[in-house]
Amino acid sequence: MTPISGSILSRINSPTDLKLLDQHQLIELAAELRAFILDVVSVHPGHLGSSLGVVELTIALHYVFNTPYDKLIWDVGHQAYAHKIITGRRDIFHTNRTLGGISGFPSMKESEYDAFGTGHSSTSVSAALGMAIASKQKGETNRQHIAVIGDGALSAGMALEGLNNVGVTNSNILVVLNDNGISIDKSVGAIGDYLAKMSNLSNYGKLRGSIWKGNAKAENFKYFGPVDGHDIKKLTKVLEEVKLIDGPKLLHIITKKGKGFEKAEREQTTFHAPGKFNRKTGELQSDTQQTDIPTYQEVFGDTMLELAHLDDKIIAITPAMPTGSALTKMQHKFPKRVFDVGIAEQHAVTFSAGLATEGMKPFCTIYSSFLQRAYDQIIHDVALQNLPVVFCIDRAGLVGGDGPTHHGVFDLAFLNPIPNMVIAAPMDEAELRNLLYTAANYQEGPFAIRYPRGEAVNKVWKKEFEEVEIGKGRKIRKGEKTAILTIGHPGNYALDAEQILKKKNIYPAVFDMRFLKPIDEELLHEVFANYETIITVEDGTIAGGLGSVVVDFANENNYKHKITKLGVPDKFIEHGSKMKLVEQCGFGVNQIVQIIQEF
Repeated sequence: MTPISGSILSRINSPTDLKLLDQHQLIELAAELRAFILDVVSVHPGHLGSSLGVVELTIALHYVFNTPYDKLIWDVGHQAYAHKIITGRRDIFHTNRTLGGISGFPSMKESEYDAFGTGHSSTSVSAALGMAIASKQKGETNRQHIAVIGDGALSAGMALEGLNNVGVTNSNILVVLNDNGISIDKSVGAIGDYLAKMSNLSNYGKLRGSIWKGNAKAENFKYFGPVDGHDIKKLTKVLEEVKLIDGPKLLHIITKKGKGFEKAEREQTTFHAPGKFNRKTGELQSDTQQTDIPTYQEVFGDTMLELAHLDDKIIAITPAMPTGSALTKMQHKFPKRVFDVGIAEQHAVTFSAGLATEGMKPFCTIYSSFLQRAYDQIIHDVALQNLPVVFCIDRAGLVGGDGPTHHGVFDLAFLNPIPNMVIAAPMDEAELRNLLYTAANYQEGPFAIRYPRGEAVNKVWKKEFEEVEIGKGRKIRKGEKTAILTIGHPGNYALDAEQILKKKNIYPAVFDMRFLKPIDEELLHEVFANYETIITVEDGTIAGGLGSVVVDFANENNYKHKITKLGVPDKFIEHGSKMKLVEQCGFGVNQIVQIIQEF
């Protein structure tokens, strides 16, 4: 998909071409760029609203600054589509988030214009400071360093830590605060409230700023704004003047998420990443056939609401993901028992720990790759004190187009070494429901439950709650010679493989371990006593996960069986459709069938 021949956008192959345009042409380019993003993303899904909101800002930044020599960092990275299009990736933009195509986020290995990889939030200021200090050490006094932070990222502690440090270094850094009043869901917290008040001040657009006194140690930060982020003429004028000012600067701009597409402006959470949609009407479309089988997220949300009705001590906590994590039903019914703490994963975990000390039952609901950011708090504030916090780990395993920054493949391995931790993974929605019920009644320490994004397996899931015995797996299929040991959703791949092999008169057994920790040693002894070869299947890293635990168990008990470990290999997995990535990693149905046939 290419822009209309003869359009201004069709002539923009790099930021150098921008500098040949006049102000009127820049305005025309913004309209063409916004239309192009809509044309492509409507049929090749990705993150929409954030990038629509920064079209004018993107043009202005590349127009004024000398990129890539001047370092431009986008935080959060999903607002960088316009940036990618005008930095040489226009004609391949349709490959965004697909296997072998360009990344949905800035990637240093993809382009010299991507100064830093930013799939997660709140890292831009710290990275820019590192670059600025390095430039100073090398004598590059004319190099500019710009961090564009927005979509709620300023609510994260790391961003504030970075600002605090920048303020005492006198480094040549410009922090552009893209204030759109929302991250994915509505922004929360005192900082967001303060910015909302600032955006309504009568001096809107005023350039001559005073010293920003938000922190006693940051008095060298010069604050400018707020400025209309959709006024290219004003933006370029402000950026030209700010560029001439030495030291740390903060430019506050006001933008609208979804700008230029009415439905995206009205339904900002939905159109953050809407999937396919009708370019004219905004009506959402789906490639998949509609089904009445609910996803893990839907079952999680319904079950949390049920459990909240049964126990008024249950409290849900999420770092800026109530909609994605399906907590909105509980949030609407029990608004005082669901806490969206903003993009602040570390705080979410320790906040949960504090609740647990006072007899509450906190369910800390968080994406797997986001939980990585709170590892210290999991260990010190929860596990070390053996507090009964339930970690509901969404987006576990491979997540498709979001790619390596969002694949939830490390949680089994990084949680397993932590003492006092129970680690479970349901094979289907019914198991998720029962594990949540079990965790709600477990008060001996932390309990982690991981589950994938958007899968749908079990039509019959809503039954009476059944408590699951901690550390107990189950035999799903009897078999001969070969046993397949699985944990979590990949157990379904094993069952599909078993059905294929049965038609070839090969009969592997299938065991759902359910718990990585404590592992079911009694069941493992049964497996090793009755089967000649063992295959482990998981959607986490092979190193440190189920396969490693089973191998350790075999060595400790002097079993000499052949053990084949299937899972995510020791490398970062790129973006693409989930099932293609599963096959690429080697733990899909066909790979299981092939390996067992070769035994």
